[in-house]
Amino acid sequence: ERLTVLVPLALCLVLFMIYMAFGSVLQTLVVASCIPMALVGGVLGLMLNGLEFSISAAVGFIALSGIAVLNGVVLVSYFNQLKLSGETGDELIKKGTLLRLRPVMMTALTDIFGFVPMMLATGAGASVQRPLASVVVGGIISATILTLIVLPVVYRSLESKMKIKDSNIAH
Repeated sequence: ERLTVLVPLALCLVLFMIYMAFGSVLQTLVVASCIPMALVGGVLGLMLNGLEFSISAAVGFIALSGIAVLNGVVLVSYFNQLKLSGETGDELIKKGTLLRLRPVMMTALTDIFGFVPMMLATGAGASVQRPLASVVVGGIISATILTLIVLPVVYRSLESKMKIKDSNIAH
């Protein structure tokens, strides 16, 4: 019962923070598009490990949403910086994605390497650790791949509609 309140509340809080960072509903939706990309991998992570949805898996989904959003914010804020400096179109997307590949990959790899031991655990507490870690590892893999491919395409297709102010860039 608590999850039916906490999960939507956490999601609304995340969306509010994205909006505060960018000041744009459109950019908030672009960054929020990272969440479903992560959730797909989280569900696959549970299925591939033969685990069922549990409270610890739900906590993993909440954490995963935050991590996926962080990667989206890193990309979109840099795309905005490039746009303000005069870059546009495909060049903006190529340059922005290439220059932010390292921070996105560092976030993903540190999370994956941190959670893999929990995902493979068999000892005491494994029944709590494994679902959470499976969700995070599976979700980070899918979110990272899809964020580096889908998010730039979405940004590029909506670029002409985006109004960016220097004060709205998340630093």
